Amino acid sequence: MNEKELVQKSQKGDEDAYGVLVERYKRKVFNMAFSLTLNRDVADDLAQEVFIKAYYALPKFKHKAAFSTWLHQITVNHARDYLRRASRMKSVSFEETMRDVPTYANDVEIRERDEELAQRKKIVHEAMAILPEKYRIILSLRDIQGLQYDEISRVLGISPGTVDSRLHRARKMLKKKIKPFLTKEGEHQ
Repeated sequence: MNEKELVQKSQKGDEDAYGVLVERYKRKVFNMAFSLTLNRDVADDLAQEVFIKAYYALPKFKHKAAFSTWLHQITVNHARDYLRRASRMKSVSFEETMRDVPTYANDVEIRERDEELAQRKKIVHEAMAILPEKYRIILSLRDIQGLQYDEISRVLGISPGTVDSRLHRARKMLKKKIKPFLTKEGEHQ
């Protein structure tokens, strides 16, 4: 069943159809929430709340945009509200970030590669955490969630040109923040 049919059935009260939509988008919603909060527990809670909000708002959904775009907009707005209420962003510890990464006791090469990847992820997450919210969101929507410019434009209510310029500035700022860490490890751009 395609997305439009599932949405229409859900709007008529079909909970099974809505369950299919939740299954299709739960990972994307969680990832978006996590990329904005950098906290797995908070992201999990926010994702659940987003699906509850979306369920109750579904009768107002008019199919002017894709359901996924509408859902991303709810997620971004809900995460922004959370961050405003929290008043400051809490950093995620390295151990918390890596708790779901498997360890390989006998394979040193794999373990070293995973540790290097984890360290790079940590550096990027920490650098993203100190970027202004509008740049964190734009990076997350484009580079983590993979949304197209027109979708980001609809989600954030800004023009595609603004999306492009913010994304350019966000990438430049992020690169500047992580460059010292990469050169310390003897790496090149």
